[in-house]
Amino acid sequence: MVQKRPKAAPARKSEAAPKRRGRPRAYEPDVALGKALDLFRRDGFAATSLDELSAATGMNRPSLYGAFGDKRELYIKAYARYRADARAAMGDIFRNELPIRQRLKRIFAVALDIYLSGEQGPRGCFTVMTAASEAIADPDIRAMVLEGFVELDKAFAGCFRIAKEKGELPASADPETLAQLASATIHTIALRARAGVPRRQLEQIVNGAIEVMLPSPSPLEGEGRGGG
Repeated sequence: MVQKRPKAAPARKSEAAPKRRGRPRAYEPDVALGKALDLFRRDGFAATSLDELSAATGMNRPSLYGAFGDKRELYIKAYARYRADARAAMGDIFRNELPIRQRLKRIFAVALDIYLSGEQGPRGCFTVMTAASEAIADPDIRAMVLEGFVELDKAFAGCFRIAKEKGELPASADPETLAQLASATIHTIALRARAGVPRRQLEQIVNGAIEVMLPSPSPLEGEGRGGG
């Protein structure tokens, strides 16, 4: 008797290979922008090459263009990031209603922390050291620089206005003029910090500027105020 061969099991359909997803990003946009910011802040716009930006961010040129646009657009985004970081670092001090002398000292101290930072030496202020130069020929960067100046002046003016309302300043004090002096001091210490002036000397400039803006009463004035 011939044995029947068992029927072969039906061939299994090959499983469909999983769909390949797009290649994940090998970089973090915020980190890459921070690296570009460090490079532009150190060397400026013209002296920073695309090859250097590519090496610093770990992104090739097509990826850089895809994420940030051309070199100019990347520079503008880096400058906007710098301003946002500086605003976040100093915003609480401007909003905190400390006595005016104490508040100014804290503002300038934080500014010095920012300007003197940098692995390869003090970096100063992005606005003063590089953006102001690019503002000459680029209207968009010029608008950002001027906007930053106005923003800083307004922040200082608010401090002086509150101090005047509290009686910390004489009735003749002009908050707007004092604000411009305070802003000018910020720009001065930024420039000198980048040039390598030691912090101690920069603090002497700050203390002198504060004394000009908020002169201490002379002994005779003090006696006059205390006399009946």
